[in-house]
Amino acid sequence: MFLLFYVTYPDEATAQRIGQQLVRERLAAGTNCLPIKSSYWWKEAVVEEGEWVGILKTQLAGEAALEQRIEALHPYEVPCIVRTEVRANAAYEKWIVDQTQPPKKL
Repeated sequence: MFLLFYVTYPDEATAQRIGQQLVRERLAAGTNCLPIKSSYWWKEAVVEEGEWVGILKTQLAGEAALEQRIEALHPYEVPCIVRTEVRANAAYEKWIVDQTQPPKKL
């Protein structure tokens, strides 16, 4: 089991910048960025706009740290940070765990 995080961003550059930062910090094993069309209530009005979604992969033990770091980096007043537990083939799940470990010091 591992976690997929679904996070929306205002634009591609922000999605890429934050996703890459989270991978460099080893809080996420990888990220995918996709354009989306969003409609939602915000400050008493319906907003319809383009956004970008980032899908991040991390091990179960990394949940709190990843959420806290997304909140610290994110430009939205109320960011969308949704996560779900998922399963994959054993080799992929091992890769996620391996990539979200602190690097070994020599």
